[in-house]
Amino acid sequence: MRKRTIRNGMRLIMAALVLIVLVSFYHVQLSDLFSLSSAAEGRIYRLGIFWAAAMGGYGVVLTVFGLALSPLRYDAGVRLMPIVIAVSGMVFLFFYLLSSSLDTPVREEQRRVRPGETITI
Repeated sequence: MRKRTIRNGMRLIMAALVLIVLVSFYHVQLSDLFSLSSAAEGRIYRLGIFWAAAMGGYGVVLTVFGLALSPLRYDAGVRLMPIVIAVSGMVFLFFYLLSSSLDTPVREEQRRVRPGETITI
């Protein structure tokens, strides 16, 4: 088991999880921060999910190859538990944000029409 290869794969998986959390739950805030249109916001979401899937897939492949290959002599000092805990924490954060987003009511309130304004349909 090559621990460095496993650690690098787990780092890519964690980066993919961070990207998924950012584009899934905070894409509106990101588009407001950069003053983007709604079309650009959709593009950020699509590209973020695409790159997260690409990084996560490559991370899984690296992790599996790290498990399959024979160890090298410098792999003895590599610790895997901190990155495993970090990835577990990101998975927990994702599911927490997912469950809290299902329970939260929609906060967008419609602006009331003032006297003299018209409504365009």
